[in-house]
Amino acid sequence: MKALVRSILIAITSFVPLLAQDSSIVRPPYDTSAVKEFRSIPQNAFTVGERLVYDVGYSFITAGEAVMSIPKIDTVNGRPSYQILFTVNSTPSFSWIFKVEDRYETILDKEGLFPWRFSQRIREGKYSRDFEAEFDQRNHIARAENKEYVIPPYVHDIVSAFYFARTLDYSTFRPGQKHYLSNFYKDTTYPLAIKFLGYQRLDVDAGKFDCVVVEPLIKEGGLFKAEGRIVIWLSNDERRLPIKVSTKVAIGSIETELREYHGVNGEIKAKVK
Repeated sequence: MKALVRSILIAITSFVPLLAQDSSIVRPPYDTSAVKEFRSIPQNAFTVGERLVYDVGYSFITAGEAVMSIPKIDTVNGRPSYQILFTVNSTPSFSWIFKVEDRYETILDKEGLFPWRFSQRIREGKYSRDFEAEFDQRNHIARAENKEYVIPPYVHDIVSAFYFARTLDYSTFRPGQKHYLSNFYKDTTYPLAIKFLGYQRLDVDAGKFDCVVVEPLIKEGGLFKAEGRIVIWLSNDERRLPIKVSTKVAIGSIETELREYHGVNGEIKAKVK
């Protein structure tokens, strides 16, 4: 039973480490000269008001619900920024076995697509952890748990990395090709990798979609441990909606599937009529 519970928990939280740490740790020195002008990355993947709802299940068990949303835009450090929330909750019927109440928040710069702040509130069974980080993207400093750390330009947190990955143009990728970012967590910056696998049509409760298929490369350590292969399907259009996550584990496969979506940034051309 413990193995089953842990496997389902991995699937419930599997959207978070879309770009998980690769084989080595990024170390200083970085180019730490102060930024005079930030980058600007046009994108049509998401906008304020988007809300995506997912069912998480193993076999015939619906174990939890995950919600990704962009409730509002605030001005942070003089720049318009998205508030992005990711929540995960076990269903009432599963909570008596293992209760999960997780909340992640990132403040993402609207133009530059990099984070200013990140917070994490984890409640999983008897385990709990709170973590917050502030990113001085002008001077390349992260502040977390009363300490300061040198960070590379445009470093990500785990949620901002996920949304940035939605803006990539996978039509230029070859099967097996990887894209790398950097992620800061706790006290370390990690390289992040996502591998392009190809294309597939997928049918879920939210509809039938033509998808881009990618695989996060997950190693031991950091925020998550590698306990099975994770494959992710994104809608093959400008929205790059996360449609499904399949987590392969020793006892089978955990499926996280899009149930409903609201406030997306225009037509979903990948949805099959």
